[in-house]
Amino acid sequence: MARTAFVTEESVYGVILVSGMIVVAGGSGTSAWQLFWQVAVTVVVFWAAHVYAGTVARHGLEHDRVRGLGEAFQLSVRRSLGLLASSAIPLVILLLGATDVVEDSRALWAALWAGVLVLAVLGWIAFARRGATWPIRVAGALGTAAFGLVMMLLKALIH
Repeated sequence: MARTAFVTEESVYGVILVSGMIVVAGGSGTSAWQLFWQVAVTVVVFWAAHVYAGTVARHGLEHDRVRGLGEAFQLSVRRSLGLLASSAIPLVILLLGATDVVEDSRALWAALWAGVLVLAVLGWIAFARRGATWPIRVAGALGTAAFGLVMMLLKALIH
């Protein structure tokens, strides 16, 4: 169940959201501490908006029965957990920069690389779950990780 809840489009979107925030906010002289809070708050706001939208969309008549508000909310929370979970690793790395365990710029780049790795794992699991052969799993992991690599390229080009 945890694997199913984690490997969703929301998980992929969460990592790309975090990477995009790091790219945009990380180059303007922002400290790792400021970046950590900006990313954390933004992820929570996006998650809450996603849960709200999912609840509204799932509430009401569904085929031959009425889905209650509580059930719609629970389904939306469960579906959206990947958005929160997928941001945890990059946020922990930014926190290491914020607490001076790692230099700010190293924390920023490490968080971006962690995003690439998380995306690769998400891609691998998604294809493995469907019973794909290992070459297809590798291709899926590389394809998903490519979004993180694009963010790193943007970071290098923009800043």
